[in-house]
Amino acid sequence: MSNNEQHGFGTKAIHAGQQPDPTTGAIMTPIYQTSTYVQESPGVHKGYAYARGKNPTRIALEQCLAALEGAKHGLCFASGMGAADSIIKLLRPGDEVICTDDLYGGSYRMFERVFAHFGIKFHYVNMQSAENIRPLINANTKMLWVETPTNPTMKIIDIAACAAIAKAHNILLVVDNTFASPYLQNPLALGADIVMHSATKYLGGHSDVVMGAIVTNDDKLHEQLAFLLNSCGANPGPMDSFLVLRGLKTLHVRMERHCSNGRAIAEFLRTHPKVDKVYWPGFTDHPNHEVAKKQMRDFGGMISFTLKGDSFEEASRVASAVKVFSLAESLGGVESLLGHPATMTHASIPKPERERAGITDSLIRLSVGIEDIDDLIADLKQALA
Repeated sequence: MSNNEQHGFGTKAIHAGQQPDPTTGAIMTPIYQTSTYVQESPGVHKGYAYARGKNPTRIALEQCLAALEGAKHGLCFASGMGAADSIIKLLRPGDEVICTDDLYGGSYRMFERVFAHFGIKFHYVNMQSAENIRPLINANTKMLWVETPTNPTMKIIDIAACAAIAKAHNILLVVDNTFASPYLQNPLALGADIVMHSATKYLGGHSDVVMGAIVTNDDKLHEQLAFLLNSCGANPGPMDSFLVLRGLKTLHVRMERHCSNGRAIAEFLRTHPKVDKVYWPGFTDHPNHEVAKKQMRDFGGMISFTLKGDSFEEASRVASAVKVFSLAESLGGVESLLGHPATMTHASIPKPERERAGITDSLIRLSVGIEDIDDLIADLKQALA
């Protein structure tokens, strides 16, 4: 099926970029488990020379992801951090990046402990008001880095407003769309230049693969990023590509259940006497709820909450008491996961900076899966008791 055909999301998730195998008629894309390809004569081949550069299984996945994001180009990487690494490598020493102040701890660690040493400067600001970006822009500013919803306090950032500022100053806008997935949000349509995913999460959806992805409509950016992928070697293998391609086929139905379960869990937590704050963009009083309604199709299955008294010990007790939820890092799989950001996903961020972003000692993050909702609520009820 051509990516340009006007089909619905579910149809594209199942068919885009994929054709029956021309040799056997197999309906599933084969796993091309090869490192190299035979050439017809020196330098003459069918588009494939060495598997670090291209692999047919990976190409099918890249085309499917591009179709789901409404993009012209897609690229897949060995991890979400591999994708982020390649994006930052578009910059040069002396360049500056403005980032949301509440972002994945692994991104912060890479920015500050790897790329800062190469002369790239990162600024962190609360982007719930896009106007907060303007005072940090100078002649060296080359990129805005946005997560929305943010990890882990679910801040909503107005992508279109950020895009307007970026374009006015000739700055690249990068949006990490991992929490929303292409089913809920398409940042390129709102003016982003580059969209990245940790495909490990909702795209794969089954906690069995690690991968990253980038999509863009810009030919030059795609050329630069493809060069970096090939040159620096952050490419995924064909088996991983096959697994994510298979995961995409159920993305739409999984996301529907993640969203409905997420809503029920958020409403349950908000009425629990031991819970202080609940961060979920579907609440009408969640900051920028109206922005979320405008740029998202639903509000997702990611929720964070704090406990009254903000006790680390009580948060640790709750986190260790769950039975259906699993205490583990990552998110976006069919199974429900619970994490403690301050000691797990965001431990690399210094405590004062964590707390300024709202990542307190009792903050617990939930990735609500697709199990029966009564079982999930009962599990949280007993853990909080």
